[in-house]
Amino acid sequence: MTVILRPHQVEALQAMTQFDKGQVIVPTGGGKTFVMIRHAIQRFNANSVAKTMVVVAPRILLAQQLCDDFLGQIDNVDVIHVHSGKGQHINTTKINEINDWYHNSIKNQIIFTTYHSLHKLMDSEIEVDTIYFDEAHNSTTKSFYPATDHFSRNASKCYFFTATPKHNYRGKVGMNWTATYGNIICNIPAPDLIDNGSIIPPTIVPFHVDDTIKRTKRNEHNADAHAVIESLKNVESKSTDYDIERKVLVAVGSSRILGNMLGQTDMLSKCKELGYDVLHVTSKFGAYVNDKKVSRQEFMTTLSEWGNDDTKKFIVFHYSILSEGINISGLTHCILLRNLNFIEMTQTIGRVIRLHKDDKVALANKTIKSGQLDFYKKFTGYVTVPNTRKEIVRRLEKVVHTVFVEGQPIF
Repeated sequence: MTVILRPHQVEALQAMTQFDKGQVIVPTGGGKTFVMIRHAIQRFNANSVAKTMVVVAPRILLAQQLCDDFLGQIDNVDVIHVHSGKGQHINTTKINEINDWYHNSIKNQIIFTTYHSLHKLMDSEIEVDTIYFDEAHNSTTKSFYPATDHFSRNASKCYFFTATPKHNYRGKVGMNWTATYGNIICNIPAPDLIDNGSIIPPTIVPFHVDDTIKRTKRNEHNADAHAVIESLKNVESKSTDYDIERKVLVAVGSSRILGNMLGQTDMLSKCKELGYDVLHVTSKFGAYVNDKKVSRQEFMTTLSEWGNDDTKKFIVFHYSILSEGINISGLTHCILLRNLNFIEMTQTIGRVIRLHKDDKVALANKTIKSGQLDFYKKFTGYVTVPNTRKEIVRRLEKVVHTVFVEGQPIF
């Protein structure tokens, strides 16, 4: 299925056609993956010479999701995954196996990898035509930078996609290092995406939590579990005019705190009393759906199916795995229980400002007009914070004003 690009996506694609290297700044939900795919198609079709493309993601789950997106529009290519995950395609981190695959293929090639494994491709010394760095702010991590810089200098074309370009000074790696990252070749402000019907605006909803449970180091799990239940009660008590059930993402303080919230409090039973199915995923404990341990793939499949079902009501807990890149359908609310940095907070807000599937169809069919939010089935994404966490509220207000009012990226 060919996706019709929106004007801002066409603008990004034109910039990539003009420049061999650079940064493409697109807010979360702006459809940057489709820009990558369309550019890859153009490169593959440029001449009859087989080419090798690389797509880099921060996490294995996202690398697998990107693979599904690319192969939904590109066929007749050889695919390999270079990371420690497992899937339906060839998967390896062994340099000799990467080289064997590379030299034995006569088709166009796409390699899906992660920042953790990108150095394996560097060490294999394969020739890369085009490389796409997704969530590119991750590439500034000290251990990821050498491979990033290598491909920036050696690939024919190199593009860095992010909603949150990370700048650093005093000798630390940052995307302001233009020798590696190039210049910003396209910068799409978030208000433009709201106006053209690509995303919806966030709404901050602080909620009152009584101080019967003081949050200290020893009982933070009790306080946070109490905050979750109070938040859900607050969500249930307020009419959102949504014709869809609540689908809530919770960002917790750590995997340890989440484990204690689940195992040492009555939070799970209270969530279920309020009618919520419960999912949770961390790198430490794995993935669970209603107390049943499942594979990451089954977890994501369930999350996608429930997200697309307007009658399904659920809450999903995580520490960081779902913060960026992963497209979770249908989320209506996010509860922040930790004070994320500016980049993480912007990315987390991005989980709840994606369009409802019916609104996408209505906008495409022109039965509703872009930006006329009163006519949207889902007209805002709610970001809720306990009033006891004033430091989170202050940072959240700054992020929302900077990104969604002023239209400036968070550096």
